[in-house]
Amino acid sequence: MLTICVFGHPALRKKASEVSLNKPNLQEFIDEMFETMYHAEGVGLAAPQVGQAWRLFVIDTYGFKESYPDVELLKEAFINPEVVEILGEDFTFNEGCLSLPEIREDVVRKSEIILTYFNSEFERKTTHFKGLAARVILHELDHLEGHVFTDRLSSIRKMIVKKKLNDIASGKTKPKYKSKFN
Repeated sequence: MLTICVFGHPALRKKASEVSLNKPNLQEFIDEMFETMYHAEGVGLAAPQVGQAWRLFVIDTYGFKESYPDVELLKEAFINPEVVEILGEDFTFNEGCLSLPEIREDVVRKSEIILTYFNSEFERKTTHFKGLAARVILHELDHLEGHVFTDRLSSIRKMIVKKKLNDIASGKTKPKYKSKFN
């Protein structure tokens, strides 16, 4: 099980770099990311969230199935993703994040993305994602750029969640999973 960095940890603010597909134990690391994500009851996890500044994240939208029966089920690793195009309608959704425990806020993102990446079999793909799959991908891409979802909130919403963020950064809010503070 990997340790998840929570808000205030510098790893969350670093821009990630490409990772070599020949990196020793890369597949094992991806497997550990999935295991960590499932244990923490998440639907996505980016390498910077576990202290690695690599352009890599994993998602599994199955966690949405009960609340959103029409969700496109997608379990995939995304290695060195490159955005081809972000398109579609604005889509507001109540987001959470394993690195920001106990905070949920409405965030506006586009509803579609075209992405080029290497999958968990290390095959290069270009795929058009829509709906909640696109939403999760866009959220995880933010982590690769050193951003968290609260960065996308209005100034007033940021002020409202500031105390919760400070509580996370200071260790007052402790997640139920193995976590690392600043």
